[in-house]
Amino acid sequence: MRKAALMAGMVLLLISCDDFGDTNIDPNNPSEARPELLLTGAQRSVSSVVGAVTGNLWVQYMAETQYNDDSRYANSNANFNGWYTGPLKNLQTIIDLNTDEATRGNALSGGSNANQIAVARILKVYFFHMMTDRWGYIPYSDALQGSENFSPQYDSQEEIYLALIDELKAAVAQMDGGPGVNGDILFSGDMGQWTIFANSLRARMAIRMAGTGQSSVAATEFADAVNSGVISADILYPYVDSADNENPWYSRFRTRTDYALSDVLAGYMKDLGDLRATKYGNPAPDVSNNDGITTLDEIVGMPYDAENPGNITNAAISFPGAAIGAGGPSVGIQNAPLPIITVSEMHFAMAEAVERGWISGSAEQYYLDAIQASWEQWEVFDQAAFDAYVATEEVAYSSANWDEKIGKQKWVALYPNGYEAWAEWRRLGYPELEPHPQAFTEDAQIPVRQTYPTTESQINEAAYNAAVSAQGADSPSTHLWWDID
Repeated sequence: MRKAALMAGMVLLLISCDDFGDTNIDPNNPSEARPELLLTGAQRSVSSVVGAVTGNLWVQYMAETQYNDDSRYANSNANFNGWYTGPLKNLQTIIDLNTDEATRGNALSGGSNANQIAVARILKVYFFHMMTDRWGYIPYSDALQGSENFSPQYDSQEEIYLALIDELKAAVAQMDGGPGVNGDILFSGDMGQWTIFANSLRARMAIRMAGTGQSSVAATEFADAVNSGVISADILYPYVDSADNENPWYSRFRTRTDYALSDVLAGYMKDLGDLRATKYGNPAPDVSNNDGITTLDEIVGMPYDAENPGNITNAAISFPGAAIGAGGPSVGIQNAPLPIITVSEMHFAMAEAVERGWISGSAEQYYLDAIQASWEQWEVFDQAAFDAYVATEEVAYSSANWDEKIGKQKWVALYPNGYEAWAEWRRLGYPELEPHPQAFTEDAQIPVRQTYPTTESQINEAAYNAAVSAQGADSPSTHLWWDID
């Protein structure tokens, strides 16, 4: 009887195991890549650009309150590998899935094939642009080939810029009017917004090229981008009130208070009556009247050049404002958005373009519009205060020294988009920031580029050596192609 029961059980087991159905499919780990999930993953890496710390320290938006090694440029060496294996790999996979005849049909879950490719190309430009502005020469044309090329050659920054501009135009041109992309946390699949974003990125890149040997290309591309339509509303990264995708400044202040508003930025703004300072920083507890309304006299910057920053109490200084998510869980805003590209930035670029003869219009009016757009972005616009601000000798526009005027005001307005501010500070040369007196860099100056990851000299030696030779050195003092001042 026991044998019979055992045999019957085995038969039932065989019958029940004939078709496992969906039991072998893990919905959280699909065997086939879903383009909409790849897109979301890549877009989340935008936060690592707009929410980064380094640029904010190097342009002296913020100062460190305890250990000031980063303010002294100890982290001038940085690793770019994660960008290639992370968001750029995701985006290239989207392109491949929507290009390959064997997979492009299944890839339609992410939107039309052409639109998915277009969006992936635009985002690739965004990341590559950020990378070349940090390191200069980087692998580009040979990149993302996987096992087919483990030793990619580096491209010059000039070559990369020209290629990226062509990519943006080609991406917009290939949009087909079909279904918008899915998994899109930036524009919810609105392809019109992707077109405007691409045009705005092209304008940003063109203005960066202004002083190079490609100035005629820059002029043409800037004018065409503006005529084709740039942003009329700020593009912000949309965080949520969940730890899964919260504002990175909120995360940093969850248990620590390592960064404060610097006295360099706070002092400059307060002297001019700039109300944005009340959003850029929180009231210093020692001088706060605790009435819930922040005034300029309650903003106290942390000395950027403090030899022993730990000696300064937290109550004596202003931490970065709740408006950018910082300040800790008690005062921070977990889902506070961070700027990717703003109307203010575009107006400053247009003011410069007028001065360079690229477009028509009033440079002064674009300049004033840029400052007003920034005040409105931070919700501090008051007509009387604004009029007083732009009438000060420091702020009032002058074509005779437009680069200084635009450079200083753009520096203020780009807060807290540190990497973009660092790029524009290097290009325009304003404001004239003093390096930290205890700088780690060999020349004791603020870095003008980041150095290559140490692994490159070991596993991609020939390409690395060629890039270093072409650029002059692998040094934080090596100026990039567009950094000519």
